[in-house]
Amino acid sequence: MAIGLLGRKVAMTQIYDAAGDVIPVTIIQAGPCRVLQLRSTERDGYEAVQLGYLDKPRRLASRSQRGHVAKLDSKRQRRQAAAGVALVPKADCEPQRLIREFRVPIEGFQVGQVLDVGLFEGVAAVDVIGTSKGRGFAGAMKRHNFRGQRASHGVKKVHRHVGSIGMNTFPHHVFKGKRMAGHMGHARVTVRNLKLVRIDKENHLLLVNGAVPGPNGGYVMIRPTNKLPGPAPANAT
Repeated sequence: MAIGLLGRKVAMTQIYDAAGDVIPVTIIQAGPCRVLQLRSTERDGYEAVQLGYLDKPRRLASRSQRGHVAKLDSKRQRRQAAAGVALVPKADCEPQRLIREFRVPIEGFQVGQVLDVGLFEGVAAVDVIGTSKGRGFAGAMKRHNFRGQRASHGVKKVHRHVGSIGMNTFPHHVFKGKRMAGHMGHARVTVRNLKLVRIDKENHLLLVNGAVPGPNGGYVMIRPTNKLPGPAPANAT
């Protein structure tokens, strides 16, 4: 799988294609992202490329966050240097607001390298990972799309209730995972195989066909999809 980018959801709009058809799209500001670390099998047990997105003011960053991207003089580093321990290379940049890893081979990448939307040239579809909007405590009808109880005689003020959840003598308890009211949203959501409609290199924008999880301004991860196309219909010519 090719590496992806980090970004933010800007807004939804619609554009027209060459045939004059309306296409609903989501605008995503993707990158530029800087390579912060390279995870190797020898050192970390797995291979991954760690990317950072959007500079964070130094006054808001902790010392550990600043030391993650730049070399800071400390007693620990001086002891390691005196002992001959090879220090991890730093990206030498500002602290980053969003840091994520992509499990891809690290060949061809260097710490401090800047990646932009040019990575998606020739990519037909992408997967977008984000955090859905939080809905708080929601009832069963809103959370699980239940139809509710009948609005007829005999059903009194329980039209949106779940109904009976108990069991009989056996197994004598409610099964774990029963769909009931509870916290809804604010969860990691992956929307797969969204068609990549347009790339704007100058403004670092991607236009994808369809909706993307999260509110406007929410952080997302964009990567080329690995979903294979389905089989062709039997009556296809």
